[in-house]
Parts: sequence; structure tokens; C-alpha cells
Amino acid sequence: MPKSTSQSLGELVTELQVQGVMAPAVRGNPGRQGGAGPSDHRAITLEGTTVMVPVYNSTAQQSPYHLTTTADGGVALHHQGELTTTLETPPEPHFYNLQTAEGIPYKAIALLHGKDVLATTLQQTCIRFRDRSESCQFCAIEQSLTSGQTIVRKTPEQVAEVAAAAVRLDGVRQLVMTTGTPNSRDRGARLMAETAAAVKAVVDIPIQAQCEPPDDPVWFSRMKAAGVDSLGMHLEVVEPEVRRRILPGKSELTLEHYYRAFEQAVAVFGRGEVSTYLLAGLGDSADSLIDCSQRLITIGVYPFIVPFVPIAGTPLERHPAPTTAFMLQIYEAVGALLRDSDLRSAAMSAGCAKCGACSALSLFE
Repeated sequence: MPKSTSQSLGELVTELQVQGVMAPAVRGNPGRQGGAGPSDHRAITLEGTTVMVPVYNSTAQQSPYHLTTTADGGVALHHQGELTTTLETPPEPHFYNLQTAEGIPYKAIALLHGKDVLATTLQQTCIRFRDRSESCQFCAIEQSLTSGQTIVRKTPEQVAEVAAAAVRLDGVRQLVMTTGTPNSRDRGARLMAETAAAVKAVVDIPIQAQCEPPDDPVWFSRMKAAGVDSLGMHLEVVEPEVRRRILPGKSELTLEHYYRAFEQAVAVFGRGEVSTYLLAGLGDSADSLIDCSQRLITIGVYPFIVPFVPIAGTPLERHPAPTTAFMLQIYEAVGALLRDSDLRSAAMSAGCAKCGACSALSLFE
């Protein structure tokens, strides 16, 4: 049976996200290095689909793919020196040129992800980050703070101000808020609720909040009442030994703890409005990721499968990316599960899975 257009595009996107792209100074939004993800990426648009591809990490520097500027000012993708296709690069947003009354650049408060997603890390520190025996081994959350690209804490008023400008000037269609885990039992849910309320008071934009499961499930209702439309709570990896190795501190929250939290969150936000990241390529088998996805889908949680991208300056900066074949095996299996359950990323109000730029999964649904 011939491949569908979406399958062929899915295979190309998967290759680019696994192998990266050597990208010199071509036009468009250059993305950024370090910080909370997606890091070391930039956005490109292929056949109308905008995807984030690694360009600044070690993997990309060895990639057989590279971008060039064409004679008419466009952008071309090459594989081993041969022209593959032409593409587009989303422009740098207009709101990046603005700053607050206190002189803080808007882009230090929130960034454009993909084509039309505003993303912010409300607290750019984490209780585990500075002890690498406890921190998530792939995490680079404080790198952008150290380099002066951002500020340690974004106030609700600052995020609301930038969100209103991004919607007005650049047509941003959703807001994704994440945070380093604070030293509080709500695990960042309070920050999410306060900021969502401030944003919704000035601009009508769908919001996803991302945090660890709060100790008290009442925070799910509080976030929802404050204006959070969708929730992300990220497992990242699933096999016990892999969790202990990759997430030495965070693995204190067991899978069963997460599954209970997922059930509680779905009861508040609704089926398909809760999602989780699953990072493929860190040691979990394909079967483990597929089995976990099946359980999540049964609960009503969208399993956002993303290929691991090594970030410079982290303990895993030299860790190999997964193979294209490994990713396609998982995408095809989980895509079928999503189709059978009628769980679609496009139906989500907001969030990384709705954007889909860091994964090819939506092309296999």
C-alpha cells in the first residue's frame, strides 16, 4: 500500500528531529540555546507543518541535513549535499522588540515556540537542578538564566502583558506555562493559577499549565477555575531503572502516583485535556512506551511521544539520539491507539501536544 502524504512527511520530520539540521544564519526566528525545552532548536515549516528541529547541539553538527539560503532569499533543505525540498522559517516575532516599563525585554519573559505558541517558564529555578545527583539529567532550565536570556521569576502581570502583545502583534493562539519545581507542596500549581487568572483578565487565549502533581488534588480545580484550560504532568521515562538513572530526584514520585494524579486531573479538565511527555531514546523499550501510552489513553491522557534531544551543558549532552526506526515504531503503534480511542491532539485546548512541533506523533494519528 502506498504511503499517505502525512506518513511520508512524518518520516522526514522524524529524521530531522532525530538527526538534527546544520543551520547557518538563515532567515527567521533563530530559536535559542539552553534553558527549559525545547532548547537548541529552531522552527521550520515543511508542507504547512511547523516543527522544531535541533540545530545547536552536538547531534546537529554531525547531521547529513543542512539549510541554505536560496538565490531568491528562501530556505532550502539539503541531505548529504543534495536538495531535498524548500521550506519556510517562521519570522522572529514583533513582540521581541518590546520591553516592560521596568526595562525587561518581553523575550526574557516569554518566547515564541513553533509558529503560534507563546511559552514561558514562570520560575527559572528548580529545587533539584543544582545537585546533579538529584536533578533530571537532561534538564537545562537554569542555563538561560545564567546566560542572562531570562529572569528568575515572571510575575503574573508580566506574563499577562507579554501575552496580550503577542496575541495582538503576532497572532499567537495559545499560551504554555511551565515551571521549575518550587519548594512547596503545590509543586507550582499556585504559580499556574495566579498567572492564568492574570492572563485571562486581559486577553482571551487558551492556556496549558505544566507542573508536577501537587500533593493536594484540590489544586486541579483551583487551576481550572483560574483559567487553565489544559494540564501537562510529565512522566518523561517509565521503566523503574531508567527513572532512577535519568530522574534521580523526581523518580520519588512513582508511576502509580502519577496515574492517580492523571485520573484526578482528567476528572477536572476532561478527557483529552491532560497530557504527558514521554521522551523516547533514554533507555525505555518501545514496548514499555507503547504499553504506558495505552494505559494513559485509557485514562484519557494524551501521551506526547517526543524523541530525546541532547542539550549542550547537561550530563546527557553526548547521549545518542534515538534512531528513526525506533521512533517510527512507537509513532505508528501509539498513533493507532489514539485513532482507536478518538483522542486527538487537535482537539486539545492548548499545550505542547496541540502544537505538536516537537514530535511527529500527530502525523500518525
